[in-house]
Amino acid sequence: MSLASPVRTGAEAAPVPPSASAPVVHRAAGLLASVVLLAVVAAASIAIGSKPIPLDQVWHGLFHYSGEESDVVVRDLRVPRTVLGLLVGIGLGLAGAVMQALTRNPLADPGLLGVNAGASAAVVSAISFLGVTSLTGYVWFALLGAATAAVLVYALGGSRGATPVRLALAGTATYSALFGYVYAVQMLDTAALDKMRFWTVGSLASANMTVVEQVTPFLLVGVVLALALGRPLNAIALGEDTARALGARPAVTRVLAMVATTLLCGAATAACGPIAFVGLMVPHMVRALTGPDMRWIMPYAATLSPVLLLGSDIIGRVVVRPSELQVGVVTTLVGGPVFIYLVRRRRMAQL
Repeated sequence: MSLASPVRTGAEAAPVPPSASAPVVHRAAGLLASVVLLAVVAAASIAIGSKPIPLDQVWHGLFHYSGEESDVVVRDLRVPRTVLGLLVGIGLGLAGAVMQALTRNPLADPGLLGVNAGASAAVVSAISFLGVTSLTGYVWFALLGAATAAVLVYALGGSRGATPVRLALAGTATYSALFGYVYAVQMLDTAALDKMRFWTVGSLASANMTVVEQVTPFLLVGVVLALALGRPLNAIALGEDTARALGARPAVTRVLAMVATTLLCGAATAACGPIAFVGLMVPHMVRALTGPDMRWIMPYAATLSPVLLLGSDIIGRVVVRPSELQVGVVTTLVGGPVFIYLVRRRRMAQL
């Protein structure tokens, strides 16, 4: 039985014929096209903004920095913003793909494990009670809160006896409770509300290389771990008993998947706040193109999620010049209607 072709309907898994999945050469070509598209969007992210910069000046700012205004905008503002958007997009896309496979729910997103809520609760506590004011200070509290929330969800979900349904229910309950705490603190402390308002909607506007350097190690470890889980997650999609017969260890896979999700989503949320729809929509769209094989879904999600995030950031910079819309607002405005269209237009891709 091929691990690349399971389709889940309800609680049961059944194999599909090999012809139901795209040929390997087509998927490889599509992945290469996705990488090219990502490179184009990244270049556009550096060149396009509230102040358009010609490509020759972009090149000059990147490789012949002289301190001119356009060089400063390119090197010190847009490059860190683009790099952070690239890293956050990869993290959210992979976290969403792993989360959907772990819970066997094609509509799951990284927030389902309460990671976003844990990061938000830790940040608002740091601002309100400890007086933390800098974005670089938020990062470590957000990572700690994300990890704590993930451990709590895993414990509430039954630890070694955790099932996808228990994890989803525990994550939803934790998410609701922690965001209730966040809203309560913000209502009682207007200073915390003012300091968190841009972070909570999701923004790349405050990106700098210091934040990039802080979150990159966590994201790299999360990426490596997530990609290594492709085959075990494929086995779990066939069912618990079949997975064990194939040599997989479902309990260990769930723990490692939660660790990967926490690192990816926690670091992404710490850097720029919770951003909706990227981790939900992109893996779902990718699954319709590649089939259910996680070994293909994750590379596609890692390349197309930054395309969506950076594209949304570009839109946010140009639609209300000279001001801008935060990227979290744009991803919601763009992602909501697109996702509804996909769900209504075709049968939902199953796990």
